[in-house]
Amino acid sequence: MKIAIITDTNSGILAHEAAELGIHLLPMPFSIDGQLYLEGINLSAQDFYRLQEQGANIMTSQPSPDSVTSLWDELLATHDAVIHIPMSSALSNSYSTACALSAEYDGKVLVADLRRISISQRMAVADAVALVKQGLDAKQVVEILEQNALEASIYLAPSTLSYLKKGGRITPAAAAIGTVLNIKPVLQIQGGPVDSFKKVRGMRQAIDTMLQAIDTDRKTRFARKNAKVCVAYSGAPEIGEEWRQQVQAYFPDQTVECAALSLSIACHTGPGALGIGCICSL
Repeated sequence: MKIAIITDTNSGILAHEAAELGIHLLPMPFSIDGQLYLEGINLSAQDFYRLQEQGANIMTSQPSPDSVTSLWDELLATHDAVIHIPMSSALSNSYSTACALSAEYDGKVLVADLRRISISQRMAVADAVALVKQGLDAKQVVEILEQNALEASIYLAPSTLSYLKKGGRITPAAAAIGTVLNIKPVLQIQGGPVDSFKKVRGMRQAIDTMLQAIDTDRKTRFARKNAKVCVAYSGAPEIGEEWRQQVQAYFPDQTVECAALSLSIACHTGPGALGIGCICSL
């Protein structure tokens, strides 16, 4: 069986990386000051952060139904089945939309709800590629991926409260008080919506909190599993490399991988955000 794998740019996978993996990528749409942009097509990360820092009004969206079905139709001309891996159903309607559309494809399109985004979504896609190479059919691959969906833990710390306020995630008053007191929220993604994990004073404490949380997850929740530590960042690549080295020193038994946060997350955190994940691979 010849199987095509699709994911979206919320995975943080870039076009050249998708080509290397042999997968297909749906660009996520953004409305910026009322104009439509597609991530990786006419919107680069550099352009995004420049516009964001200039105060542009940025809103996230989901791929249009036509863009999704057009890609499915194209791939089914040369493949027996399509595995579609959108961002978490808890964070977007992309999954429910894809499910509704797939009903017209007589079981040839399988939509996987992996409850993941960014680095955890990226690793799930890599697992899907490996499973297909092992000779499993599309239904078996999706069943295994969904069984493993919640075997991931992500913590995230924005460097500023400005974009959380702009996106309505916190009130202007809370943002003002937090800025004065240097309050940093540590957020978590555990298969559901983005939740508050802890509020601390300063980025140093936020980093310590995230490292300790991942260390605890490794020793408890993922103690008997093949869990990998990964990091993510928003903004300049130098931020990511410095963060990766710091986490690598904290977890010397790991080979810590680093990737840029997807722009849909950066839309709410702004540049300078740091993320860390403990993710079980198959």
